[in-house]
Amino acid sequence: MSSFHEPMREQLDGFIDEHRRMLAGCLDGLTEEQARRRLVPSRTTLLGLVKHVTVVEQVWFDEAVTGRSRAEIGIPDTPDDSFVLEEGDTIAGVRDAYDKACDRSRRATAPLSLDDLLPGNRRGPLPLRWVLLHVLRELAQHCGHADILREQILAE
Repeated sequence: MSSFHEPMREQLDGFIDEHRRMLAGCLDGLTEEQARRRLVPSRTTLLGLVKHVTVVEQVWFDEAVTGRSRAEIGIPDTPDDSFVLEEGDTIAGVRDAYDKACDRSRRATAPLSLDDLLPGNRRGPLPLRWVLLHVLRELAQHCGHADILREQILAE
């Protein structure tokens, strides 16, 4: 049975896409300076959050699906490094990279079913169901971070 006929899969894909849109939308209407503003001791900024979730997409829907290494994909080894903003990072560029990563993720998982094992995770093979739930949890957590940061920035 195709993954498109699985109600649970459709629900998970829908929730993940909703959170992807919310995270990309956290940058709407901000200046480059506002998007880069650090309000917490960590490297977390709104632009950094979107850059980080771009790497999340690549880890879970490229590395885990294909088994390609992070070096082959061109992503940092650690999650903390994925928040680092380079001088040339802009709202438009980071958002475009995120949109493209999300599109690649959708294409990579479209032919898979929830019980298919993804071979490329450091923990060992994991079912797509586990990966989708993990990504949904991570996106939801980062949406909360983004909401709070955006509220603080807009209140200034």
